[in-house]
Amino acid sequence: MLATLFMTVAVFTFVLLLGNVLKRVLDLLVSQQVSLGLVLEAIGLMIPYVWAFALPMGMLTSALLVFGRFSADQELTAVRAGGISLVSLVSPVLLLSLAMCGLSALVNLELAPKCRAGFKDIVLSAQQSLSSAQLPEGRYIKDFDNFIFYVGKNRKGALEDVTVLYLPDKTNVSTTVVAPRGKWWIDQTNGQLHLKLFEAQSMTILKGDVQNIQIAEGGDVELGPFDLRPKSKDKEKLRVGNMTFVQLLSELRDVENRFALAMITNLPPAESGATLAQVRKQRDKITSPIRVEIHRQLASSFACFAFTLVGIPLGIRVHRRETNIGFFVALILVMIYYTLLLIGAGLDTRPEFFPHIIVWVPNFLFQAVGVVLLWRANRGI
Repeated sequence: MLATLFMTVAVFTFVLLLGNVLKRVLDLLVSQQVSLGLVLEAIGLMIPYVWAFALPMGMLTSALLVFGRFSADQELTAVRAGGISLVSLVSPVLLLSLAMCGLSALVNLELAPKCRAGFKDIVLSAQQSLSSAQLPEGRYIKDFDNFIFYVGKNRKGALEDVTVLYLPDKTNVSTTVVAPRGKWWIDQTNGQLHLKLFEAQSMTILKGDVQNIQIAEGGDVELGPFDLRPKSKDKEKLRVGNMTFVQLLSELRDVENRFALAMITNLPPAESGATLAQVRKQRDKITSPIRVEIHRQLASSFACFAFTLVGIPLGIRVHRRETNIGFFVALILVMIYYTLLLIGAGLDTRPEFFPHIIVWVPNFLFQAVGVVLLWRANRGI
């Protein structure tokens, strides 16, 4: 079981890193915005974050593979003939899953949020500083608010085939500027980038009316300045998803204390009741995402036990030698578990639905189903 667990966790860690991290990090490396050492540091920071998912998935897949092979080789029949019950046989594996829950708790509550915040800081700093390749050629540059740039060629500041898209609402393009030539330079004192386009043409769509188009031909256009300085980390508040368990508890206590002061009022009783109800409603709406994240971190920490409890009897029932069967069943169960978890997390701004309780439903459901299946497997049903 330990050998299979090590293998499956390594596989899932690699797959999750490949799908969620390398695309963003390698994009910076290819554009020469960061060094190889910084890329390795970013990947290292994301390993604990993907472990939050890889550990439960590895535990589930290991249980399916090991006990599927155990059943296929008729070893379960031999064990029962020796007078050993299935519950006694799987007790060490269940204890192992509880130990993995402890490791998952350390990852979910402390390591993963810190490493994720550190990873985002590295990516943000690389995108904003553009230290080694300002306006890299042959790619769309989305590092500046409300603007997207495309540069065909960049020859030490001399640009060719330049396209600038202006998105005032960060979603829809309202103005497109194209120019055959251009140049850029940096104001080192103020940390700003300036862009000048020659023989530029612009097209502006007014009020979403495709037929109402203004085109201005010729002339030089100067855009900017664009701020290259990274945002101050002291002023930038951590997102709820990047907070550790202790930070979340502190944030929740702080918000509740502020609303407790707001509830102290000298209004008449008729007005005071309505005011307090409004304040409580606003408090619940603001604290709900914090509360949901606290419970999500705790609930995810018990996924290893829930997955193992389901994986053991399902592995016995599948009883196939092929590992692809085990992986397929594991993926189906993982999708069901995390879909239910995402439903609860997605309701974090709707406190009336008690989303902090909903995030526990996948654990309760999987554990209940696992207990029933294990009881039936123990009785040979």
